Amino acid sequence: MPRRERNKFVKRGQILKLLIEDYAYGGKGIARIRNEHGEFVVFVPNTLPGQLVKAQVKKSSKTYAECKLFEVLKYSDDEVEMPYQTIPGAPYIKLPIEKQHQYKKQSTLELFKRIGKVINIEDKFDEFVTSPNTFHYRNKMEYGFSAIGYNHELKTDVDEFTLGFKKRGTWWCGDNLNDDSGLFDAEFESQLKDIRAYCEATNLAPWHAPQKVGFFRYFVVRKSYKTKKLLFNLVTTSYDLPKFDLDKFAEFLVSLFGNRVAGLLHTVNDEIGDRTIATSGSISLVYGKDKIIEELLNLDFEISMKSFFQTNPKSAEKLYTKVIDYALENKETIDNTVVMDLFCGTGTIGQILASRSENTKIVGVDIVASAIEDAKENAKRNGIEGLKFYAADVGKFLNEHPEYTNKIRTIILDPARAGIAPKTLKKIINLNAERLVYVSCNPATQARDTEQLMQAGYTIKKFSLVDQFPHTAHIETVILFEKA
Repeated sequence: MPRRERNKFVKRGQILKLLIEDYAYGGKGIARIRNEHGEFVVFVPNTLPGQLVKAQVKKSSKTYAECKLFEVLKYSDDEVEMPYQTIPGAPYIKLPIEKQHQYKKQSTLELFKRIGKVINIEDKFDEFVTSPNTFHYRNKMEYGFSAIGYNHELKTDVDEFTLGFKKRGTWWCGDNLNDDSGLFDAEFESQLKDIRAYCEATNLAPWHAPQKVGFFRYFVVRKSYKTKKLLFNLVTTSYDLPKFDLDKFAEFLVSLFGNRVAGLLHTVNDEIGDRTIATSGSISLVYGKDKIIEELLNLDFEISMKSFFQTNPKSAEKLYTKVIDYALENKETIDNTVVMDLFCGTGTIGQILASRSENTKIVGVDIVASAIEDAKENAKRNGIEGLKFYAADVGKFLNEHPEYTNKIRTIILDPARAGIAPKTLKKIINLNAERLVYVSCNPATQARDTEQLMQAGYTIKKFSLVDQFPHTAHIETVILFEKA
């Protein structure tokens, strides 16, 4: 067997100092190493042109390498100072929002040219929809406890009780959040250090990731923009639970946030995997209610701690408005017809569409049974009729319901990040709908699906970008496809 040729530029595990020169879709900064062997491309996520960064090689081939970002050593000339604590979840917070939009638009259009083979994508471009709130836009955050912290002055890990986020580039090391991150609720985050102090004073151990032991694991918070209420979930192991007074902890949270506290849940997670909600274990209500109410486009939605719900509800209103605008562009294809809402989640889009069209029946399908239960409850609460929700795999559902073939004129698609499985997409194509409105949180998989849809006779009529997550590389896309 021939020996694999040694990479002449980098080796796996190597620590590099790199100047970022370009930007690729998904927030991948591009650096180049030049030596006597030629030029070599290195991708570093969550970086920007003009930054000098420290990164570690995770994967390398003959033509390029992928790295993990450790630290930004020098910021880009485009970046400005911000009054917020920097966290891994907001890598571009120092970059003015207009510049963020430029990078997102340019890299996404290039992606559709390269993967989707849509040469004239600029001609189809409709609008870049901005987030109404650039800061403090999130309605959910997960903070992790750790027995290993990070000393920024000494630039090393230390043994300490931490509550915040993982130190960038590590899985074992926590980093205390001591101030407002600019992403979530400013009042709450400014008092997170008080919650940390309360938990530390119990002398119960935070989670030690390498040893996989400890009591405190996560503190999860959901916020309603409609009511300003906060719903808390403390995640611990069962070990030492008798030593922790959950009722007293609830009283402490009420002393901090008063009537903003909607409720406190407690989750037992004894699994060693890095997840807030365990597949085994239990979740119980300690105080108050286990749900909060959020409003989208004048409809109310009840959200539990486990419900999927848009993380930026104000921007989600703009996203759904764009989806509905595309769906209703040719209104006679909606009124008095059946519209399929596939991968419907909690049924938000279908409910809004049903409330704005006449005698339209919505068939919503999603594999997550709890989401479908929420969808049914929300439709009942909002008094919207003509909705049928099914908890099923979309591909299997279409197999079992051939009666919808050639009967559906409009389909709404909102799949998970992985996009639509090719076999399922083929079944959707076989329904022979006149128009598809495809919403995606991952343009890379949507661009892949676009090629298959175009081969099946669909063309892109309109294409919009929606900025749901300022200060990150994420972008949502909405495409209106019509049968040629």
